[in-house]
This record gives sequence, structure tokens and C-alpha cells, in this order.
Amino acid sequence: MKSRKFIPLIVYVVVLAMIFLWANELFSSNLTQMPYSQVVELFRQEKVKRFVVEDQTITMELRGEDGQSVEVTTAMADPEIFRMELEELFAQQYASGVLESYHFVPEEGFSPYALIMPLLVVGLILLFAWAMFMSRSSNSNPLNNFGKARTVLGVPDGKTVTFADVAGADEEKEELQEVVDFLKNPAKYTEIGARIPHGLLLVGPPGTGKTLLARAAAGEAGVQFLSISGSDFVEMYVGVGASRVRDLFDQAKKIAPAVIFIDEIDAVGRKRGSGLGGGHDEKEQTLNQLLVEMDGFTRTEGIIVLAATNRPDILDPALLRPGRFDRQIQVGRPDVKGREEILKVHAKGKKLDGGVDLAVVARATSGFTGADLSNLLNEAAILAARENRPVLTMEDLNEALMKITAGPAKKSRVQTRKDLKVTAIHEAGHAVAIYHLPTHDPVRHITIIPRGQSLGATWYLPKDDSSNLTRNQMYEQIVSLLGGRVAEALFLGDISVGASNDIDRATKLARDMVARYGMCEKLGTVSYLDGGEVFIGRDYQTTKSYSEKVAGTIDDEVKALIDRAYDHCRKILTQNEEKLRALVDMLLEKESLTGKQFADLMEGRALGETSATDMFDEFARPQESSQDSESL
Repeated sequence: MKSRKFIPLIVYVVVLAMIFLWANELFSSNLTQMPYSQVVELFRQEKVKRFVVEDQTITMELRGEDGQSVEVTTAMADPEIFRMELEELFAQQYASGVLESYHFVPEEGFSPYALIMPLLVVGLILLFAWAMFMSRSSNSNPLNNFGKARTVLGVPDGKTVTFADVAGADEEKEELQEVVDFLKNPAKYTEIGARIPHGLLLVGPPGTGKTLLARAAAGEAGVQFLSISGSDFVEMYVGVGASRVRDLFDQAKKIAPAVIFIDEIDAVGRKRGSGLGGGHDEKEQTLNQLLVEMDGFTRTEGIIVLAATNRPDILDPALLRPGRFDRQIQVGRPDVKGREEILKVHAKGKKLDGGVDLAVVARATSGFTGADLSNLLNEAAILAARENRPVLTMEDLNEALMKITAGPAKKSRVQTRKDLKVTAIHEAGHAVAIYHLPTHDPVRHITIIPRGQSLGATWYLPKDDSSNLTRNQMYEQIVSLLGGRVAEALFLGDISVGASNDIDRATKLARDMVARYGMCEKLGTVSYLDGGEVFIGRDYQTTKSYSEKVAGTIDDEVKALIDRAYDHCRKILTQNEEKLRALVDMLLEKESLTGKQFADLMEGRALGETSATDMFDEFARPQESSQDSESL
């Protein structure tokens, strides 16, 4: 690409060289330089057949030795002296027939145009070439386009997206359908006095399809789609961002009706005058211009602004008021039905084995976003291609899910028998504790094969997509988290740092129960934790909303809750010591057990074989962490 920039320069150089050659040819004489005495001698030797004198040039036709005539043209300093000196000779030779004809062209006077016109033509050509060169240079100079918005007109890949291409977001599509209907039939709303929202803010976790929904809305309406990132407005020079905002809306007005989509708007829409060190002039001016363009003195009819963010809490309140971003559309994680629909969309173009059941995959991927599901199928396709399989199987999806949630299996890692036994006891403690907790989700998979940063893991799969936890469910999660530490203490007589992550999570869960959710009888139904984060876009300093006495009570209640859960877990594992030891032996033998095999072991049945579908249904996101790589 860089070599193409030199092509115009080369063309200009060639053109200029041709012009100079032409000028040199124009002004240089091609006459034969012959001395005056030699010219006179030719006449005296009677070799001149005829001649013409014009201005300061003489053209003579000479008699050649072979009888052929030769024409010679040469310059002459003073034609009048030449005429006076040889006038008698000319008359004698003409009378005798030696000189057949001769002619002196009378001078017409000097014409300045004969000299100016060639110079004028050359000057105009040079001026035109210079203008073209400067125009090309100015267009390629990035400084001239510094204040222009870096928008992308239309969809990046040229493929129009509609609501049919969006799955698992039925309610979100219904919200956007009103915008689509207004862009198609604006008179239907304006006649009754209705005003369509100027802006819609798509809010949700990363990967939930906010950008895809915006593209689908523009595709359904059949209007122009201008997309830009929020970070494209921010520059180090004050005023550039505001200029780009003006240019963005100017572009949209020219092609209205149109949809403007601003991705990651929190990069430019953060609260003004907050954060460490005060405000940022460039960002604040850019935000001010955006506020004016969306709802100021100048109305932007036929333009709808869609924006996406996963941090609505840091946006400026003026940006979220009615008249600007009138609506906030929550784009959440899909449920099991939505996940199945999303998998069907992303499975198009992939060769699936007949035994692949996407409904089973959807049940095992609770909490996955659309981007996660797309990545799952892509990883499975890569694994199948690596093994030279023509189609994707459930085994490929199994391994892809395990790789995403826990990392690739490190089967080549060499572990001692002692390390394996400690890991097996740790994971068996988690699994046995979970099995005897009535409200806890069932165990789906246990392994002591290292994956990622862990030496082993115990997974459990939620029964449904419910996110509402009760006090008893949260308490039993604390009990299960302590299962690994309790098992080590009971059956090894020593403890390791492998339970560090379990203890951190159990402590956080206990503190939330006591100080945030009001689940402590001693403190009452009062929340002492706001759950806020300290970051540069908000207040840097935070103050406690409770006294030191309350802080001490919170610490005491958290410790009491952890101690009670620890005693509860120790009681469960002590009463089921034989089952735990049997599970440890089985893990050392097989290295991995499915939930069904674990249930058979706990109930005294023989371990059966499982199909690919049954194995896949055992896997979910890792909830019970195991000993990490630094623990042993």
C-alpha cells in the first residue's frame, strides 16, 4: 500500500521532464551552423541552385556531386549586408541560369507573442501540475481530516442484518420494533402527536449482542446506518472531539432518515467534573456537543441514536434524561431457550454430527452469552479439524466447553502420587459435602486432571437459570466451599494453600449475607455495603456508612457464620468417611468421574458407562474450585 503513494509523484516528474524537453526543443535551433564566408564561397562556386532568405535564416538548395539536390538551412547575422554584397552576383547567375530563383522575404517586425505564447503555455502546464500535486498532498494529509468523524457507513461486512438473525432477545427486539416502525412510517406517529425517542441506550454485559441488535434495527428499517466508537471522539487536542460530533450529525442529516450507533459510549459520556484530578476539558467539550446535538436548539428529525455500554452507572445524568436517551433497553444473558436458539444460529455453516443435541448443550451452558456460545462452537470446530474429523461431535463440544471454562487439559504434567492423593481428597471433600446438602445444585463432574491454573475441579450444574438465592442456599454454598479444607484437615492431618480461593469466596459470601443482604439477626435488616467500586470515572474517596462498633460486629458475625459452616461440613464428612475414601480411590484410578458415576458410587451401585450426551450434560461452569497450581 505504501508504494502507491509514490505513483502520483512519479507521474508528475515524468510530465515535468517532458515539458522541459518540449520547451528545449521549441527554443533551441536545429539550424546548420555554417560560417558566413563559406556561404559566400558556395555562391561564388555556383553551387547554389536556389535560395530563400527569411528573417535571419537562409535556406539553400545546393547541387550535389551525384546530381542530387541538397537543402541546407543556416543562420545569418545580417541578411541586408549579404544582399548588398552579392546582389550583382545574384543578377548575373540568374541571367545565366545558374541561379534558378532567389527570394528575400521582407521583415514584418518583431512580434512579442511569438516569444510569450510558448512561455505562457509552459507556465500554465506547470501551474496545473503543481495544483494537482498540492491537492493530492492535502487530501492525504491526516491533519486536514482531524476534525472529521471516523464513521463507518453501512455494515462493515456488507451483509444486512435483520431481527431474524438475532436470537435469544425477543423482548429487546420488541422494544426496537417501535423505532423500526417509526423509520418506515413516520407520518403514523407524527399525525397523532407522538414523538419517537431520540436515543435508545442498550445496556448489558459484554457479548450479549448489543451491537448486533443495533445493526438489526437499521436493517429492518432499511435506512442508512452510521457506526462509530466512543473512543474515536477522544483526542489529546481540545475541540477535536466536539468537531467530530458535529461532523457525525452533519453526515446523518444529509442521508436522513438514518441510525447513528455509538459503541462503548461510556468512553465519551462519563460524568463531568468527577474522578481523580477533576474534569477533562476535551471529554467534557465532546460530551457537551453530543448533548446539544441530541436535544438542543437544532432539531435532528429523522435521526435516531443507538448506543451501547456495559457501564450505565458512570454516564452523565444529562445524557440519560428524556429527550436524549429516552429509553434504556436491558440486554441480559439468554435463558436456556434463548441459548438453544443462539446455538442454532451459530451452527449454520458448521457440519454437525447427527448425535449432536443443541438442547443438551444449551442446558449445560448456563450463564453463557451469545459471544460465549459462538466461541464454543468455533472451538469445537477447531478441535474437530485438528483431529481430521469431517463433522463436529458431542465429544468435540465436551472438550471445547471444558477448555473454555477451565482451560486445556495438561495431561503431560508430571505429578507425584502424593500430589494426586491430596488433590483427590480435596475434590472428594467438595463433592461429598455437596451431595449431602439438600438445596445445593448436584455434582456434574469431578476431575483431578490439571486444567489451566487448577490441579483439579468439582463442577456442579444449576438446576435452572434462576438467579434468586435464599439464605439457606447461600449458607450451603459456604459449606460446600469449605469441603476441600475440611477434608484435608480430617484425612491428611495437615492443610495446604490449595483452599485459598475457596476461603476467599466463602468469606465474601458470608460478608454479603451479614452486611449487604440483611440476613443476620443481630444486625437486623440493614445493608452496610453499597457494593460500589472505586475507579477514575467516579469518586475516588469513599467513606464508611457505619461506625467502628458495627464494623466489629460484622467481623464477628462473619467469623461465626464461617465457623458454623465449617463445623457443619466436618460433621458431614466425618459421617461419610467410607464414601469419601472410596471416592478418593476411584478418582486416583479413573482421574475423572461424571455426575452419574458419582451418584452411583454414593448410592452403592456399580459405576456404569456414559454416552457422549450424558457426559456433556455433566459439564458446566466451574463453581467449586480446586487446588491451584501453587497449592502443592
